[in-house]
Amino acid sequence: MSTTLTTPSAAASAPATASSYADRPAPPPIPFARLLKVEMRKMFDTRSGLWLMASVGILSALASAAVVLWAPEDEVTYGSFAGAVGIPMAIILPVIAILSVTSEWSQRTGLTTFTLVPHRGRVLAAKTVNALVVAVVGMLVAAVVGALGNLVGSALNGTDVVWDISVSDFGAIVLANVLGVLIGFMLGVVLRSSPAALVGYLVYVYVLTGLTFTLAAAQPWFADLQPWVDFNYTQGALFEGCCAPR
Repeated sequence: MSTTLTTPSAAASAPATASSYADRPAPPPIPFARLLKVEMRKMFDTRSGLWLMASVGILSALASAAVVLWAPEDEVTYGSFAGAVGIPMAIILPVIAILSVTSEWSQRTGLTTFTLVPHRGRVLAAKTVNALVVAVVGMLVAAVVGALGNLVGSALNGTDVVWDISVSDFGAIVLANVLGVLIGFMLGVVLRSSPAALVGYLVYVYVLTGLTFTLAAAQPWFADLQPWVDFNYTQGALFEGCCAPR
């Protein structure tokens, strides 16, 4: 048996193969439109996500039915329906935005997502766009349900249909909800935990608001500053159709 030995000089002089990994071109980046499609699908894939989306229409219908059944005849106006429908929307839409981010960690899909798309900023940008789209579409669905409730309620009561919300007022309401969605999304990105982000949002919206209003009532100097430092105060002005701090 003969054995062929290769000297170090011969191995060094061997030509490089054409299939070297270093010679392969980098694959093109995943298109942003595909990221939007995938991230939007994630918001509907789970049971909780699907029911959260469905709850936008369900709660809008229940709120409109409550106005039809229990509101006095002189208060059966589109403004009453919009106010009733806006309460659940102000809670549900930020929750959807929070879960769209924190689900990557709670469902342990973040490793796969950020391996396929190493640039996390692109993934977060796609999630942000989808959260805003869902917020605007959800408000449009709520507006349509409220309009139908206004028509049905006026017909049942035998009164004239009253449309007391202008297009600019509706735009201010949509803007207020979009800002609330962005606040929820921000907490989801910072905390990366569904319970922590949800509790943080509820504390920010309800607990902190009560404290700032109490402080403004007790301290005149803070009452002048409140419209400029309290986000919830300014957001409430948008819900009332006023786009500037008082």
